[in-house]
Amino acid sequence: MGGLNRGRRFRNAAALVGALVLCGCAGLGPPEMAPEHVYVLEAQVDPVAQAKVIPLTLVVSLPRAAPGFDTSRMAFVRQPYALEYFSRNRWADAPAKMIGPLLVRALEQRSGFNAVAPAAGLVKGDVRLDTELLLLQQEFTTSPSRLHLSLRVQLVELANRRVLATQIFEATENASSDDPYGGVVAANRALQRLLAQIADFAASAREPQKSRD
Repeated sequence: MGGLNRGRRFRNAAALVGALVLCGCAGLGPPEMAPEHVYVLEAQVDPVAQAKVIPLTLVVSLPRAAPGFDTSRMAFVRQPYALEYFSRNRWADAPAKMIGPLLVRALEQRSGFNAVAPAAGLVKGDVRLDTELLLLQQEFTTSPSRLHLSLRVQLVELANRRVLATQIFEATENASSDDPYGGVVAANRALQRLLAQIADFAASAREPQKSRD
């Protein structure tokens, strides 16, 4: 009977060890990751009917981006000169690439040019609009946090490659919440304002030169 009891105790102990090993293996599986959030830039400007159409074709080059912002990673700062990126939140594409089509649409609806087209196509233009994204970051150096957006725009006459006008457009917008989504909403509000300003700039910058032709 003693041998039988010892055998039973051995089997019970072995079963317990096996169960513990299985539990341990289950704990070694891949940890559950927080979901990644992907955001887009989308802004609509109010159309403005121009009293007089500019009889020129405007081509819009794909916006470039300054170092640190030529990525789909979402930038933020907690102290001056220290650029950081959110780990589980990102843009659907590099912001400069998303801004390009939005800029074309805003210029179509507001600038008064006879035609507006992306420079990457086969359309031969009279004037070209070049854009550089200088800054797109959520700043936690203030409370509430704010979104800071800056674009440099240049209008070039293609016939003689002459720069007609250059201007930096800048906007800050308070975030509705101190998290990435609050920054995204603020970014789209800021972009909407700047797109309208850039379209008006393109029309007004061309008008004086047109009168001297």
